[in-house]
Amino acid sequence: MTKRLSILGSTGSIGQSALDVIARFPDRFQVVALAAGKNVAILAAQAEKHRPLLLSVQDEFSARELRERLSPAVKAEIVFGRPGVEAAATLSEADLVLSAIVGAAGLPPTYAAVRAGKTVALANKETLVMAGDLVMSLAREKDVTILPVDSEHSALFQCLQGQTRRVVDRLILTASGGPFWQMDLEELSSITPAQALDHPRWDMGPRVTVDSATLMNKGLELLEAHHLFDQPLERISILIHPQAVVHSMVRFRDGQFLSQIGPADMRLPIAYALSYPDRLPLDLPAQDLTRTEPLTFIEPDEARFPCLTLAREAAREGGAGPTVLNAADEVAVAAFLAGRIGFRDIPAVVARVLAAHPGGAPADIEDVLAVDRWARGRAEKEIART
Repeated sequence: MTKRLSILGSTGSIGQSALDVIARFPDRFQVVALAAGKNVAILAAQAEKHRPLLLSVQDEFSARELRERLSPAVKAEIVFGRPGVEAAATLSEADLVLSAIVGAAGLPPTYAAVRAGKTVALANKETLVMAGDLVMSLAREKDVTILPVDSEHSALFQCLQGQTRRVVDRLILTASGGPFWQMDLEELSSITPAQALDHPRWDMGPRVTVDSATLMNKGLELLEAHHLFDQPLERISILIHPQAVVHSMVRFRDGQFLSQIGPADMRLPIAYALSYPDRLPLDLPAQDLTRTEPLTFIEPDEARFPCLTLAREAAREGGAGPTVLNAADEVAVAAFLAGRIGFRDIPAVVARVLAAHPGGAPADIEDVLAVDRWARGRAEKEIART
């Protein structure tokens, strides 16, 4: 039976990788909706190839440009803005929604997909960082399955198949450590955006790559794992694993471990989420264990990576804390990439924004988005003072 897919964030790295997987199995998948931002050229090419029913872009100008680029053979409805991307997320013809929009912008359409009862393949970790309690509560109410796409959470999901929550002792997220995990603190002050974007193992978007260098991504993943797998924060650990071969592991109460091993290729967890519970013959290079370098696991140095400490504190605080953490980090990373602040200023800005927020728990998604806007504005003020 053909599975019909709506892909949110189709022009980003996850979206493009997903379409690569889909193109390999035309008898298994049909694309019914594509949503993107302003990258109209790539979206038009995707639409010509996959012929979806609906296309969504960021604004009306992009919608006009997209229509001009498309051939008459593409009959898709073109929509834009938040209503447009939510239309893609809730399209009646879609069986599964891949949520791959980067950042806070991915929350409203993902929440809309859950509310509409869609199965969600989740690559947008911010959805659970910002509104994990709200989203998971709605998923339980609607009996919606949320399938993780992040490599670490996909690994945990695979290790937990057939297990019950009560036998789990600890979830262990692995981190490559990025390019700077052995660097002296003094050297970190002179890191350039080009250096931060040169990840040794993974090919990712700019924000995720910088977050990998600061280890903020692991803090966000800790929050995501907490909500996805219903495990307390104190039972989730992070280990630096520079070889990026073990993508995460579970320790059970009898002291035994299960780990998931594979190449650093995002098409693998994407394919597993799209085809679950099946596995697709992707014909990608397999992990050659005879040529794999020795595997090492190191406790992260939180003096070098203060973003980890900030994420743990925000997670323990709960309420609006994780939303403030995510928003401040997103703004600080953008400022770093633009050359407005230094690498070590990223956690400093985030810390000051967290300290300034009065606290409290958002009651609904609109409250979450209001906190997000406040944190972004405050982060800009802190950056101006840096």
